[in-house]
Amino acid sequence: MTIHKEGFKIIIVTLIIVFALHFLLCFSFGREVAVIIFIPTFIFWLFIVSFFRIPKRVFTIHPDQIIAPADGKVVAIEEIFDEEFFKEKVIQISIFMSPLNVHVNRNPVDGEVVYSQYHEGKYLAAWHPKSSTENERWSVATKNNHGTILYKQIAGAVARRICNYVEAGKPVKQCNEFGFIKFGSRVDVLLPLGVTTNVHLNQKVEGGITVLATWS
Repeated sequence: MTIHKEGFKIIIVTLIIVFALHFLLCFSFGREVAVIIFIPTFIFWLFIVSFFRIPKRVFTIHPDQIIAPADGKVVAIEEIFDEEFFKEKVIQISIFMSPLNVHVNRNPVDGEVVYSQYHEGKYLAAWHPKSSTENERWSVATKNNHGTILYKQIAGAVARRICNYVEAGKPVKQCNEFGFIKFGSRVDVLLPLGVTTNVHLNQKVEGGITVLATWS
């Protein structure tokens, strides 16, 4: 396991605050009080470290498959009309990421990025249906020989920092990292009608491993 680059600064700053608070409490109230406060604050620091973890994985690489871009739980599989990019009906698969999930985001397919757009927005709870279109989000469309898919990093009530590393016109490789969302959120994957979905509601998925759908 390694630590994501987005976490280095916050992990170090948080650790400094934890120990500074401990020594301040020791000086002001004594060692017993300091230890009582130190234990939960140190556990919180360990949670921060865990949040930015990148576990070692054997990725699922297959040109005919669309792989989950994030860890989490499938909270929606539905047919919608996409106003942003496709301008037609598509299949949307939504993955809710809790603060306990790994938050690295990975490319579902090989291809060329044909669209990359940041949208300012609200901070509704990530499981809210309107979060897909009203929350702060970053949308990426990738095209290959099979077709085009759109995937969105969506900020939630807690997550307000979306990191995205891809550029329009550049190639991407399946399961390579394309972004990171800090502290819980949601990723939507919009697929053309006709693909075969391979997941079900409430299923837990792993980014870079679970097959979301198969090109027909």
